[in-house]
Amino acid sequence: MIPPEILKKIRQIEIRTNRLVTETLGGQYHSVFKGQGMNFDEVREYQPGDEVRAIDWNVTARMNHPFIKKFVEERELTVMLLVDASGSGRFGSAGPSKRELAAEIGSVLAFSAIRNNDKVGLALFTRHVEKFIPPRKGRRHVLRVIREILFYSPQEAGTDLAGALDFLNRVITRRAIVVVLSDFLENAPRWSRRHTAAERPWLTALRQARRRHDVVCVQITDPHEFTLPAIGRVVLQDAETGEQAVVDTSDEHWRAVWQQQRRQQQAALEQTFRLARTDALQVRTDQPYEAALGRFFATREKRRRHG
Repeated sequence: MIPPEILKKIRQIEIRTNRLVTETLGGQYHSVFKGQGMNFDEVREYQPGDEVRAIDWNVTARMNHPFIKKFVEERELTVMLLVDASGSGRFGSAGPSKRELAAEIGSVLAFSAIRNNDKVGLALFTRHVEKFIPPRKGRRHVLRVIREILFYSPQEAGTDLAGALDFLNRVITRRAIVVVLSDFLENAPRWSRRHTAAERPWLTALRQARRRHDVVCVQITDPHEFTLPAIGRVVLQDAETGEQAVVDTSDEHWRAVWQQQRRQQQAALEQTFRLARTDALQVRTDQPYEAALGRFFATREKRRRHG
């Protein structure tokens, strides 16, 4: 039996995200994600302006005037949500936690998918994939996906994105839309990470996934991961490793060094996405995500029309 407070939380997310899907994002989803191919629909008489290459020469020869083959897009897709359930997802300084925001964005994509008769699946990962829900259709299935993102209790706190991507490549054999929802913070103290793009251990796995699937990386961030308020001496603890450090946030030089390191880390992450030729967007816990998703869909749709 699901506790009433959990049902209430899931229902609130369903109402909010369904409104977004109905008003704007559902139509954009349909436009920007391609089907698996084109299926033959019917033969009809040629009309001026039709594509000459679509002429069915066999029927044309029998009927003594041109007919063309009409095709429709095979719309049924599989959407896989690959969600980071590591310890850093519990953080949220300005409203929802990063994991709660992941659930909302996952909900928008999932309801958009089932509205278009697509399947939705889920993989929750830490140092390994802890929960896998095979792709299915239907509202009840989507509500289960949302519940797991919000309330699943992970066994570990760390992150292995490469392992999660490798798992996905093994279990999802047909081409799918793979949405990675993560902060992309790796297992090392937050105040000392200096990986370059080429050194990121999951770059190869991301490239392999990109060759097989349509991959979109959604980076979920919190403002206090980039800037710290001047509140004196505090103890910072890494949510995934447990490592601690005492820092003086009133030290202006220290805060400047912190911010510079975070900018370098973000630049390296964005370079990783470029090297993997993977679409990516960033959303923040202190800002509405609708605008970021809308801009992403609009950019992708424009590229598709001109590509």
